[in-house]
Order: sequence, then structure tokens, then C-alpha cells
Amino acid sequence: MKKLAIITVAIALSGATIHAHSVENPAVQKRMDVMKEIKGAMGVLGGMAKGAIAFDAAAAGAAQNTLIEQSGMVAATFEANETDPKSEALPSIWENWDTFVEMADDLTFAAEGLDATSLDGVRGGLGNIGASCGACHKKFRM
Repeated sequence: MKKLAIITVAIALSGATIHAHSVENPAVQKRMDVMKEIKGAMGVLGGMAKGAIAFDAAAAGAAQNTLIEQSGMVAATFEANETDPKSEALPSIWENWDTFVEMADDLTFAAEGLDATSLDGVRGGLGNIGASCGACHKKFRM
């Protein structure tokens, strides 16, 4: 039994190590972390808008704040033209830098305009946020 426990722990730790090193470039990992935070906030707001998650003004406000904060970091985390095999960023980001920054700013603006105090406000503002995300992903993401 003890041997089985040791093998299980070893397998779990080796998987964690492999996952932790799947992105080799720390700059790329940082921007992926920013995007993951944005995705998580969108999941909360989208879940509320769809009725899959009960509306909670505090949680909606926290998700909105995350969107504002993280979208404000997008340009800074992409500024250096860094690559990694796991990256989904297209070279067109750096070829069209001003457009990319403008789109990142559009996301911040849309997030700031969200009314997180009511379900109707979330539903009303989520379309603008989603459109902003989609436009950038369509142009700059594999």
C-alpha cells in the first residue's frame, strides 16, 4: 500500500512539473496568465448572463475589476516580441502594434462601461466586451 502511495505521488509530481514547464518563455507565460485571468472573469460574467450562475453584484463587480485591471496589462505584456511554441499570438501583433494597443484599450473601455450592479447591466454590457475580445482574437490569435 505504501509503495502504491509513493508511485501515485511521484506520478502526480512529474505531471505537475511537465505542466509547469510547458511554456518555456516567462514573458509568454505572463501574457498567458493575463489572458487566463480575463477568461476567468468573462466566465463569471457570461455564466451570470446565461443564468448558469446566480447573479451576485459583488462577484460581478470583482469580475469587472479583474477585466479592467488585466486588460490594462495586455499591451505591456505583449510589448516585447516574445515567442514560445505554446503561444497563440500571431506576428501581426507586432507588425500592427498601434492597432493591437487600440484593441486592448477598447477592451478596457468596454469593461469600464459595464454596469455590474444588476443582471440587466451585465447582460447589456457583456456584448461589447465579447465583441472586443473576439475582434482582437480574430486578428491576432492563431
